[in-house]
Amino acid sequence: MRAERRYALIVFDWDGTLIDSAATIVECIQAAARDMALPVPGRERASHVIGLGLHDSLRHAVPALPPEQYAEFAELYRRHFVAREDAMQLFPGVPELLGRLVGRGHRLALATGKSRRGLERALQASGLGPYFAASRCGDETRPKPHPAMLLELMRELATEAQAALMIGDTSHDLQMARSAGVDALGVAYGAHPAAALRALAPRHCVESVDELSRWLEANA
Repeated sequence: MRAERRYALIVFDWDGTLIDSAATIVECIQAAARDMALPVPGRERASHVIGLGLHDSLRHAVPALPPEQYAEFAELYRRHFVAREDAMQLFPGVPELLGRLVGRGHRLALATGKSRRGLERALQASGLGPYFAASRCGDETRPKPHPAMLLELMRELATEAQAALMIGDTSHDLQMARSAGVDALGVAYGAHPAAALRALAPRHCVESVDELSRWLEANA
C-alpha cells in the first residue's frame, strides 16, 4: 500500500462509467416514448439525460409528456430496462481496477441516478457490492447535478472535499463535483462526448478503463 494517497475517497458513477449501459438506457427511453405515442427522442437528446433525476430527464427527453403522466412513463421505461438488464456487461477491467484501488487503501463509493432498488439489483448481479463503502441513489436525495450525493457521501465517510475524486461519464457528474468542490475525472466511453466533458474542466478525461486505471495509478 502506498504511504500517501491524494484521494482517500473515490466516487464512481454507475451507468456508462462502470457498466456498459448507456445505449440500453437510450433504447428504453425511446421504447417508452413509442409505447405512449410520443415523439421519439434522438440518441443525443436521450443520452443527455442519463444520470439526471426523473423530472429533469423527462422534461428534456420527452417535452410533450404531461407531468401527470411521468409515473406511467417511468414504469414503462423500467419494464424495458429490466427486460434488457441481464444483457448488460461491466466494462472490461472494471473489477480488477476496483480491487487495485481498495488494495491501495482508497475508499470507494457510488453516486448514481439509479433507484436504490435498481442499484442493489445491479450490485448483486455484478458482484461489485463489497468494493463500495457507501452509495447514494437518485431516489433518496437531490439528483445530479445537485451536489447533495457527494456532500452526503463525504459526510458519511468523514472525508474532506480536497481528498475526494468524482469519476463519471456525463456533464451532470462533473457539474455535481464542481458544485461540491471536488475534483472530477471524465470518462469519454459512456453517455456524453469528450468535448462536453472537457468543457467542464475535469482534471483529465480518459477514453478507456485501461487509461483510467493508468491515470489513477499515477495521480490518485
